[in-house]
Amino acid sequence: MNSPKHAVVTGGSGFVGSHLVERLVDRGDRVTVLDVAPPRVPVEGVRYISGDLRDTTKLAEAIRPGVDVVYHLAAVVGVDQYLARPLDVIDINYAATRSVLDLALEAGAKVVLASTSEVFGKNPAVPWHEDGDRVLGGTSHDRWSYSSSKALAEHLTFAFVRQRGLDATIVRYFNVYGPRQRPAYIVSRSIHRALNRRSLVVYDKGVMTRCFTYVDDAIEGTLRAADHPDSSGQAFNIGSMVETTVGEVVRLVGELTGATDVVDVDTGVKLGASYEDLARRVPNNAKAAAILGWRPETALRDGLTKTVEWARGADWWLAQDDKGAE
Repeated sequence: MNSPKHAVVTGGSGFVGSHLVERLVDRGDRVTVLDVAPPRVPVEGVRYISGDLRDTTKLAEAIRPGVDVVYHLAAVVGVDQYLARPLDVIDINYAATRSVLDLALEAGAKVVLASTSEVFGKNPAVPWHEDGDRVLGGTSHDRWSYSSSKALAEHLTFAFVRQRGLDATIVRYFNVYGPRQRPAYIVSRSIHRALNRRSLVVYDKGVMTRCFTYVDDAIEGTLRAADHPDSSGQAFNIGSMVETTVGEVVRLVGELTGATDVVDVDTGVKLGASYEDLARRVPNNAKAAAILGWRPETALRDGLTKTVEWARGADWWLAQDDKGAE
């Protein structure tokens, strides 16, 4: 059992961040959250600071001497976001990360950077190992601004470890889903539409594959990366290795919710030429298993069932816009 720590969570009001905050509090850690958005339901005992990651005054208010670990989760994420806000993607995901690392180094805190499977781009050599190549499309495609911004944040983190002696590790999430996720992703959007009695949406026949990771498993991997003494200077794939077509996920959501109407959408028509999808996205999680002792434990059907059960009682979530296509 690790002794209680003072943890800072950037983006702690968001989907993954809010689940992480709850786990940290449950295990006895003191927690400070910095987020531009207020928490949906504040967690008792947590200090919330409202501020943009680019506001260095607010950032310094959160990351200061006495902090033991910084979980850097704040980012602009989601297809709808990086197509509409490519400048913000770069400013927040990359440029503001430098300020987080500088302040953490000054405070003597460990950093856990939340990264993404998107850094691998469209590398066809799946499953992807942590040191696998990045294969990207052209810079005129806004689709790749997110991948590049997070990869540069990783480069910054590794540089701080090697050149400045910062204690830091990187976790790369693969298609995390679960309660409270914004309804702009395949699982959350499908459940949201089904429970609102709207047609389910499948993009491009649903033939692309993903490896879906329940949020509780992702949080466990994140905590293990933060706590393990051999994680510094390492990146870990945090994701299931069970490959599932997007169409199959939508079918499962339909089965669990009773929804039957499915609409297929052509992304080339709906999202334009600046969008480019990936045929497969599969991690190799052997490194996380070997070093951290971590493997995902929640089967897709079980995770979807839990998420649907939660969503049925979440009126505030069901009232959100779903960002999906008609």
